[in-house]
Amino acid sequence: MKASFAMTTPQSTRPIDSSFRAYLLGGGIGSMAAAAFMIRDAGVPGAQIHILEALPLMGGSLDGAGDAERGYSLRGGRMLTTDNYECTWDLFKSIPSLEHPGQSVLGETLDFNEKYKAHSQARLVNRQRAKVPVESMGFSMHDRLELLKLSNASEEELGTSTITDWLSPAFFETEFWFMWATTFAFQPWHSAVEFKRYLHRFMMEFSRIETLGGVKRTVYNQYDSFVRPLQAWLREQGVNFVMDCQVTDLEHVETEGQFQVIAICCQRAGQAERIELGPQDLVFFQNGSMTDASSLGSMRSAPPQLNKQDSQGWALWEKLAQGRPEFGNPAAFNSSIAESMWESFTVTLKDTAFFDKMRAFSGNEPGTGGLVTFKDSNWLMSIVLAHQPHFANQPADVQVFWGYALFPDRIGDFVAKPMSECMGEEILRELCGHLRFDLDAVAQANCIPCRMPYITSMFMPRALSDRPLPVPKNSRNLAFVSQFVEIPDDVVFTVEYSVRAAQMAVYQLLNVPRPVPPILRHDHSLKVQLDALVKALK
Repeated sequence: MKASFAMTTPQSTRPIDSSFRAYLLGGGIGSMAAAAFMIRDAGVPGAQIHILEALPLMGGSLDGAGDAERGYSLRGGRMLTTDNYECTWDLFKSIPSLEHPGQSVLGETLDFNEKYKAHSQARLVNRQRAKVPVESMGFSMHDRLELLKLSNASEEELGTSTITDWLSPAFFETEFWFMWATTFAFQPWHSAVEFKRYLHRFMMEFSRIETLGGVKRTVYNQYDSFVRPLQAWLREQGVNFVMDCQVTDLEHVETEGQFQVIAICCQRAGQAERIELGPQDLVFFQNGSMTDASSLGSMRSAPPQLNKQDSQGWALWEKLAQGRPEFGNPAAFNSSIAESMWESFTVTLKDTAFFDKMRAFSGNEPGTGGLVTFKDSNWLMSIVLAHQPHFANQPADVQVFWGYALFPDRIGDFVAKPMSECMGEEILRELCGHLRFDLDAVAQANCIPCRMPYITSMFMPRALSDRPLPVPKNSRNLAFVSQFVEIPDDVVFTVEYSVRAAQMAVYQLLNVPRPVPPILRHDHSLKVQLDALVKALK
């Protein structure tokens, strides 16, 4: 399939003059998407848009760094589908590919997934290193009834309850739970509301969860495939990228119940700066970060154990929310690292031994298998071998794979310490133990672990009021753009959620008459419902 990139005609009803400026606080996908929608759909000149980022690189949680000598590193990879992600693909149909002239990022991604289709043949592996049969979800009738009750409950009924409040202990031993939980990174103590939203939003995936047949991947990691082309396009439009800039406060006035930012206070190159805002200027703020306080280890060292005091990534939202319930409640998300932490690792290989063994064991070529989960591992470890190369600058004789574990606080099966205290060499030893591979398979490996204390913070049990709307009702010029805003029916921990929040905020503040693409309700399809029912009864 060939799909060229397309631009829409700007149609904002808000006058855009040369004095108007937009400031986007944080350089993640939400801010970058907001900038693109302002240019494409509201006619804002790029030179009037400023993105302020505390780090030296753009992309936020969609990162990808390193090289063959030092080792590559990813904090994570996002599952994509073309049956959902309506706003994401609406954005990337307009962003040119960096490698295929005349084609969009969307077209490039569709072509790639036509060539490399997901069909996992080793989704779950048990302690005997046997591939677990996954045609059945492993439900008892009691499990089915409980799951049905949860999925049909209203969000008001679910409230701040956890998944374990609705499902019995036996449910968490089913094949379905191991596959669903590791695909989406759910823990039993997470929010029942978020779990229910996933069941509905991804109901199409329920019937193919054992093969991951609906999963789509980008050509490279998502920094190379999404962030780099989007940043290149924004730069061409004249957008200003201000790096190494930490925003510390938003000066504001509150008049007749309306909140308006009048100045941005920041630290840049060690110097305090104050950016005054005009009456028409807008501020888009990425409140909270799931990768805040993340830290890297090495083959010979475990990642430092950091928290929000080490990074100040939550501080500005906490300050803004004090006394303003309409701005949300960050404490609902960042108060329990033990419930929101897991650890990932990226492995760089300079020979093919490990990949050769995995091909023989799994029956999958890299890029077609998705996650391989060791369901009986104490750490609940999973790995995925993506299509190679996984980085744009990756040499042909180097392979890279990624993995993660949901229980890094537990003692390993082959290494007698928690994963959070392990160096890369020990993580590889644990992995080879589960696979029954000799350590020779990773003799030339460089494993970089990454501890992320808030990575599933958006899944924490929360009240409806704990997340602000993208544009709070009393806000005149401030929008929130992140995983920690409230979008009815959509699911957090996805690229789509950030992009949708950005599109909603831009369209509302700039009065863009073009509708935000609606959430496709596949769960209302009789065929999808029937397929899910048949799968649940197996």
